[in-house]
Amino acid sequence: MREVIWTTIIEEFSDVPDIETVTRIILRLLVAGILGGLLGYERERRGKSAGIRTHMLVSVGAALFIIASQQSGVSPDDMTRVIQGVVQGIGFLGAGAIIMGTIKERSRGLTTAANIWAAAGVGVAAGLGMEATAV
Repeated sequence: MREVIWTTIIEEFSDVPDIETVTRIILRLLVAGILGGLLGYERERRGKSAGIRTHMLVSVGAALFIIASQQSGVSPDDMTRVIQGVVQGIGFLGAGAIIMGTIKERSRGLTTAANIWAAAGVGVAAGLGMEATAV
């Protein structure tokens, strides 16, 4: 019974075949998180609702969508669809920031929405292994 459970656990975590892949994934997620946090720092310093944590989560989340797609072996054509989905989803998140800003005051939230969109772009670039481009 224990052997079956242990074998199942090992099989479930077998999507990362070697230490090089683990290092690559960790590095990409760290770069995405740090750069997203830097973008969010400015917003937080100005007292905006979407600060460091939000931007880090957006950037790391975008990178994770890309990395997971790469790990599953999607084709380059399908990767463009993944990127389109991330961009569209972040667009809805940005729209929420604009609407919330507009409720408080007239035409607010545009810069925060654009910043969130940029954080997603940084995450996508980092997730694709284009860390220099993300920087």
